[in-house]
Amino acid sequence: MTDPTTTARSAWPVWLCWAAVALDGFDLVVLGAVIPVLAASGDLGFTAASLTVASTLGLVGVGIGAVAIGPVADRYGRRLPLIGCIALFSVLTLAIPLAGSTTSFTVLRFAAGLGLGACLPTALAYMSEHATPGRGGTAVTRMMTGYHVGAVLTALLGLWLIAAAGWESMFVVGGVAGLLVLPVMWLRLPESQGYLDELARRGAAPEGTLSPARVRSSDVVRGRFLRVSLGLWVASFMGLLLVYGLNTWLPTIMGEAGYSIDQGTGLLLVLNVGAVLGLLLAGRISDSRGNKPTVLAWFGLAAVFLAALSVRLESTPLVYVAVTLAGIFVFSAQVLVYAFVGHLYPAAVRGTALGMSAGVGRVGAIVGPSLGGLLVTAGIAYPWGFYAFAVAALLALAALATVPADLEDETVPDGVPSTA
Repeated sequence: MTDPTTTARSAWPVWLCWAAVALDGFDLVVLGAVIPVLAASGDLGFTAASLTVASTLGLVGVGIGAVAIGPVADRYGRRLPLIGCIALFSVLTLAIPLAGSTTSFTVLRFAAGLGLGACLPTALAYMSEHATPGRGGTAVTRMMTGYHVGAVLTALLGLWLIAAAGWESMFVVGGVAGLLVLPVMWLRLPESQGYLDELARRGAAPEGTLSPARVRSSDVVRGRFLRVSLGLWVASFMGLLLVYGLNTWLPTIMGEAGYSIDQGTGLLLVLNVGAVLGLLLAGRISDSRGNKPTVLAWFGLAAVFLAALSVRLESTPLVYVAVTLAGIFVFSAQVLVYAFVGHLYPAAVRGTALGMSAGVGRVGAIVGPSLGGLLVTAGIAYPWGFYAFAVAALLALAALATVPADLEDETVPDGVPSTA
């Protein structure tokens, strides 16, 4: 069994979970990077409609994977499920260039999404338990910088690689990157100490030889958990609606406001840079001021700065400042929801709770781009797109206001411990 002191001091789990989340960032932009090429070339017989189906079903796979992995990670630990889901995603992503039709491409994207969707909640559960007590917010938000770094690096890589080696090369890079992480994870990633402590609490031997209790997804909606879970799910839905909606449509909306294409693309990059800055800031504040007050403030400020983007600014530097501020609060607000989930739920159901939250959030990831597309089609994306996104942030704030700051004094379901 791994020495807890050694595990706590090791940086390997931090970097390996960061790498797993960076793969999620890759998935955020890779299809968007290759869609224009597939649409223009007609490769595999893709049309606008079939590309939309492939994109949507890929996100559906991610959502299903996120929900399905939770009980598995709570029953069998964090280490092996994380390694397994990265292996699944990597192999299937490598197979996508071999697809001979739109159907096989779409099926492979969906199946790869199952593995990829399972990565995030498992990594979140691991980092919540690996963090020093009282530093969970910082650990989770720092890990999630990998998401946006991965997205930015993949977008930059696509600008060069697709023209040089074709759209297939992007999926080869994504698959190979995942496979390269696997042996390092096998050698350097110990089991989560929180999971091992839960085994010991249930009466297992120190080596963890006894089977842990079966965990069901319904465990997180039993008793008082129901009110808590519903509030967090609404916030997660709205948070990812904002993340995917803005990443998809910000350049187009800014174009309707009179900004150039180059300015719109630059603003998208600035938005994600702001996201990284926000993540580095949000975790520290959350740990010092408390999870609930911080996430409420973050969604409230996100609503303010999103609404402010509806004002046409003549000064280009001011526009970049406004978008940076929106990125700081919008993207890290969503991650603070995950940190809040990791704080509230005990280790026995933490993986399940994070998986359900991420899975419901993925529905928002589908709705966000669809909402933006409807507003663009109607010709009212500017300024109403920003108003709609601001309302989504306010709805997240209202939902989180119903969630208690801590569950220590809450009545929890029989058989589930009230503290981690």
